[in-house]
Amino acid sequence: TQSTWGQFFRSRVCLGAGSRMAQNQQVESVQVFGRKRHAVAVAHCKRGHGVLKVNGCPIELVQPAILRYKVLEPVLLLGQERFGGVDMRVRVRGGGYTSQIYAIRQAIAKALV
Repeated sequence: TQSTWGQFFRSRVCLGAGSRMAQNQQVESVQVFGRKRHAVAVAHCKRGHGVLKVNGCPIELVQPAILRYKVLEPVLLLGQERFGGVDMRVRVRGGGYTSQIYAIRQAIAKALV
């Protein structure tokens, strides 16, 4: 039964009908984290069209508005041409507002490098 399970697993998970691996297309992506005190931000970066979302919301809605520029610093330093070819999704938990902002900024900077 173990060989049957192994064959079933490989056919369903590794070589599934809708799987990207079955189409010989691998998505280039990187997953990095940023920390500040108790806040932890995880950024998932892949090729795309310049979309940047934090906890599912566009970066323009990050609060407080004063600290929004701190989140955008890595993007502004590198320029829009370098950032335009990637999509980034960031999720952040823990800490306070300011710690979360700095954790997001660190995760974005590490992902772009």
